[in-house]
Amino acid sequence: MTSVPQRAMARYLLGQQARAGPGLGPLPLPECADSLGLDGLAFLLAPTGPPPELLQSCGNLTAPLEDLQLTQGQGPSTDAARGTLFLAAELSTISPTRWPGLLPAIMDLGVHAVFAFPLRVGVIVLGVLTGHRAASGPMNPGQLTDAFVLAGSLGSLLIGAAAHPDAPTALLAEGQGLHFAEVHQATGMVSAQLGITPAQALVRLRAYAFGHDTPLLETARAVLDRRLRFHTEDDDDTRAGRP
Repeated sequence: MTSVPQRAMARYLLGQQARAGPGLGPLPLPECADSLGLDGLAFLLAPTGPPPELLQSCGNLTAPLEDLQLTQGQGPSTDAARGTLFLAAELSTISPTRWPGLLPAIMDLGVHAVFAFPLRVGVIVLGVLTGHRAASGPMNPGQLTDAFVLAGSLGSLLIGAAAHPDAPTALLAEGQGLHFAEVHQATGMVSAQLGITPAQALVRLRAYAFGHDTPLLETARAVLDRRLRFHTEDDDDTRAGRP
């Protein structure tokens, strides 16, 4: 019997073939999440490895969950971008040393179960499918099978884009952007302000967001709005209002 995700993706792929515009249309993530017993799903791109880029999602806590992981540079989605399958029916049972400081923050969001699937083409990981649930408990065998099928379908969508010179932007529909695009823009500004590499600038952004208990995306927007400016002094002396 064909599963709900299989039927939803079959309809989606037919519709995608008929689309005249570029990129991917809205995926049937809400329908798939419901059939998988999940509260939210994230479809992330990882053509160059971690950190993965959030492209499409559903669920109120999905973006905050991914923001936390991007802020700390660790977590289920990040590990999946490196090829590690992560199935946690109860986050409280995960060793706190695996991702220091992250697990309590995720549970404070109200998330207690997370399932992250690498989207592979052979041995290469091109993306990640991450689902979460407020209630603890494993996915049943049928749901887990369907999740792997969905991950395979999403992986197939990435094959054509992998060789595109503009990947991952080749997957963006007109008017659509990567969820954390403003983080990259702010990273460039901080890099110019401090005369440091973009990688170092991203570390500074993450440290500020973590130290001020502020979402990374909100911190980036404060930089772009000129409400937050980094200086060569220590972060404690950064002359800026709190985002």
